[in-house]
Amino acid sequence: MGRDKTRRLSGSRHFRQRMVLATLTSTPVTIVDIRADGTPGLRDHEVSLLRLLDKISDHSDIEINETGTKLRYKPGVIIGGKDLEHDCGLQRGIGYFLEPLILLGLFGRSPLSIRLKGITNDTKDPSVDTFRMVTLHMLKHFGVPLEGLELKIESRGAPPLGGGEVLLRVPNINSTLTAVNWVDEGMVKRIRGVTFSTRVSPQIENRILYAARGLFNKFIPDVHIFTDHRSGASGGRSAGYGVSVVAETTTGCLISADATVSHTNVDELSTESEKPELMSPEDLGEQVASMLLEEVAQGGVVDSTHQGLLFMLCALCPPDVSKVRVGQLTPYAIETLRNIRDFLDVKFIIKPDPNSNTVTLKCVGAGVKNLARKIS
Repeated sequence: MGRDKTRRLSGSRHFRQRMVLATLTSTPVTIVDIRADGTPGLRDHEVSLLRLLDKISDHSDIEINETGTKLRYKPGVIIGGKDLEHDCGLQRGIGYFLEPLILLGLFGRSPLSIRLKGITNDTKDPSVDTFRMVTLHMLKHFGVPLEGLELKIESRGAPPLGGGEVLLRVPNINSTLTAVNWVDEGMVKRIRGVTFSTRVSPQIENRILYAARGLFNKFIPDVHIFTDHRSGASGGRSAGYGVSVVAETTTGCLISADATVSHTNVDELSTESEKPELMSPEDLGEQVASMLLEEVAQGGVVDSTHQGLLFMLCALCPPDVSKVRVGQLTPYAIETLRNIRDFLDVKFIIKPDPNSNTVTLKCVGAGVKNLARKIS
């Protein structure tokens, strides 16, 4: 092989995405100066992600120094696997781990079936409802069959103590994804959603629902929000409530927004301080309705939280032109484009449209193939 092909990086930014791209491209990476200032080293959720990558692949090699500020990662072959289990911990929601699993699962040797435990709905990561209603359906645009693609919410878990459990199934693709020409978001024809509550009165969900509908019904009559009240074991270990809503358009695009209310982490509450006042269900319903209307107004075929994943899927497509249109680019999406350029050598042509304030992006995919399946 000659020269060492290890990619050298520094800092903790976009750690999750770098690990996913390194795994998909079989690129060994060395990351130094991980949070060299302040509290140094990898966080618990990042170590948990590394364990998860090790679980679904074969012959991967992970070395972390004593302070956690330096990491060497040599990816193995993604094998998938069935009846796997992983505890995601309580620092980040299950949503943090779902995106990497979906991307890597597609390129596995065998279909992936994994049970994840932890926090299902929180304020940092997309909720498991958003993944179930929106993210999985995005994949069909790239030629992934919806059979075998499933996310089942077995119990809910709100911060700080979690206790949620979901079952994820991802089929593997035969060879490659399919390039897309996805630029028309169409008009919103209906709004669907789900409210959830754990260890609080089920009446709270109706209050969220009425507040959200009050705003939506000014614009559209077809609004249906389901309720999902959990108590006992399926309600996890902490009290909380929230809502995920999805606008479905005439061209099959799904635009989402979600919000959760729960007590902050136990560690962050000092003993003297009272528990902070939680947002009322009415305010939460109005807030999430406004967030969704804002996402729809931005334009584009996906909402802002899905931009990064959309670009990743386009870059992994065969060497054919993919063209997508999104609203204003988020900082995360911009960083995603940089990481894609570094790992896959795919550059996007970005063309803003001043009339609609949207951005059209075009790229020629890197042609990442499912080699693990061919080996077997």
